[in-house]
Amino acid sequence: MTDSQNKAANETDPAAGAPGEVTREAAVPPPADVAAATTPQTLLTNVTCSRGFAQWLQLHNTSLAFTSYQTGQLFLVGVRPDGALSLHQRNFVRAMGLIGDQQTLLLAGLAQIWRFENALGPDQRANEHFDRLYVPRRGQTVADLDAHELGIDSAGRLLFVSTKYSCLATDSGVHSFKPVWRPPFISRLAPEDRCHLNGLAMDKGVPRYMTSVSTTDVVDGWRNHRRDGGVVVDVETDAILAEGLSMPHSPRVYRGAVWVLDSGNGYLTRIDPESGTRERVAFCPGFSRGLSFHDGHALVGLSLPRHEGVFSGLALQEELEARRGEAWCGVQIINTQNGDIVEWLRLEGAVRELFDVRFLPGVQCPMALPTFGPELASFITIEAPDRPLSERGWHPPG
Repeated sequence: MTDSQNKAANETDPAAGAPGEVTREAAVPPPADVAAATTPQTLLTNVTCSRGFAQWLQLHNTSLAFTSYQTGQLFLVGVRPDGALSLHQRNFVRAMGLIGDQQTLLLAGLAQIWRFENALGPDQRANEHFDRLYVPRRGQTVADLDAHELGIDSAGRLLFVSTKYSCLATDSGVHSFKPVWRPPFISRLAPEDRCHLNGLAMDKGVPRYMTSVSTTDVVDGWRNHRRDGGVVVDVETDAILAEGLSMPHSPRVYRGAVWVLDSGNGYLTRIDPESGTRERVAFCPGFSRGLSFHDGHALVGLSLPRHEGVFSGLALQEELEARRGEAWCGVQIINTQNGDIVEWLRLEGAVRELFDVRFLPGVQCPMALPTFGPELASFITIEAPDRPLSERGWHPPG
């Protein structure tokens, strides 16, 4: 561990709770509609989790990450060597789509898509207990395309959903984006958010399914079809696999099935890709966005529904009232076989809405550096040269 690695880790070491049930407060930046006189210290989020949450992460050899576009944050959740839960956070402007693994994280922000790389070796630790230190290495500027979910194809190409332009896109070395696919019901590219295309399911390195709130082809047309106009579209065939959904999000392919969050109805839903038959696996007490799978379990992100605007008038609220429950914000880990919610983490306070969630298998306790500021400026690592520099003459790589 270099001095700069220790310095960066020490400056960003978050407060961590004890093993088992955890309560802590986290300061978050004020949202855009908060008066300038309000300071971040006054906007606190109380974080609690189920008693076995940390032990579950250890048992299944994973940590997790999730984003909040409402407060502009990336959260990394893991377990320290002493068994305490670690909650690390970084601030971004409009943190949205998120994908990642043991080495790389990609995060969609307001105008950039950020790529983070782990700078630690297998036996290195930052500040003694972080086994992953994700460092921002690339920021691809795409402008405000309302980028939602992300994917990486088998050729290593970045894919993202441009909700503003109602298409699947990739990045460009010259332009803001390069269109890859658009739904069959969209007649042309326009910055009009015609159908609210939002979710992307990758399958074996290929984009396979996408979710849309409606099949409308007029500016902002989806808003009048939130209750039952949602669809899952097969990218390969342009066929609609499922329809009649309410504000669907986060399609995924897992163990031979297509999974989707039927967000406006409140259900984690499994779809047979051959017949299109749907099965409601679990009710989620909140507006669900963000879905990830690991070891027979689903990680689902939950948000508090707004009582006005796009979240109003949905069956979710009726279902909550019928169950005598209330919506909450956080993440839930669900057994995909029986729909049981086995563990949970809840946020109360400033953070009210999440967007994307990811399991990080093989990662115990992650942290990340910011995209600007003295911590990043002073953090320097050097990759070993291809051959000793004492060898004279230029040698091309490889």
